[in-house]
Amino acid sequence: MMNSTKVSLLTCAAVASVGLSSGVQAAEADAEPIHISPVTNPLFFEDPHITSEVRPIFAYHNIDESFVTQGGIARVFAAQVRWAITDRLALIATKDGYISLHPSRAVAHNDGWADIGAGLKYAVIDDKENDFIVTPGFKFELPTGNQRVFQGNGRGEWDLFVSAAKGYDRLNLTGSIGARIPNDFSQETAQLHYSAQVDYVTCQYFIPFVALNAYSTLNNGRGLGLTHEGYDLINFGASNAAGTTDVTGGVGFRSRLLSWVDLGVAYERGLTHPQGLFEDRYTFDMIFRF
Repeated sequence: MMNSTKVSLLTCAAVASVGLSSGVQAAEADAEPIHISPVTNPLFFEDPHITSEVRPIFAYHNIDESFVTQGGIARVFAAQVRWAITDRLALIATKDGYISLHPSRAVAHNDGWADIGAGLKYAVIDDKENDFIVTPGFKFELPTGNQRVFQGNGRGEWDLFVSAAKGYDRLNLTGSIGARIPNDFSQETAQLHYSAQVDYVTCQYFIPFVALNAYSTLNNGRGLGLTHEGYDLINFGASNAAGTTDVTGGVGFRSRLLSWVDLGVAYERGLTHPQGLFEDRYTFDMIFRF
């Protein structure tokens, strides 16, 4: 009887030990840093982390009255796909979708498809112990879109970039710099783009951020006689924009609804004057990781 009791007590202790160990492991997993992808500038502010995901995006963009169209709106419906081939290498398809363009003047209201862009990124540094990652990559944009919404011009465009992120407990810094290099400099302009984001994990359901994005035009094309380029979505091949830098600022938040689902909301406004094509923009997205 005593031997049976001892065996029962030892069995209970072993089960409790396993349960406690599992609980500790779960708590440690929950305590892992939460990294969020940028919401603003979704075409060129690439997350350095290697993930497999599908990301539908909706953007509502207001055109500033200083632009040649004297205002107007654009709506963009898109979806991005990223696939982690290995834990360091990912295929990224970041530009596609449908554009609904409604300028106030000068240009007719039109709808059409955006160009398609895809490429690869590789994490050359992935220091999980110090929460630091550096990921260069490239994309190529095919001129497959409709010219009635200012897509499909030129002979394609390369984007070479480096993204990085550093975490400090709940505070995270993310940045990216890159160059857009067209195959035809007369039809599209070459540009540098820069992005930075600071976010703070208050809890998994509310992670606020502040972001800054800038675009510098390096040459004049032979396209429209504009003094500003099209920021991220459009490359006009502007003939009078060389040497200009356009800056936008954004605020918003992400919410980790589930371990594999993120919601993103952002408001972004043009900060340089005249603002050109960019008065302000509202961006909404969902990220489904797999």
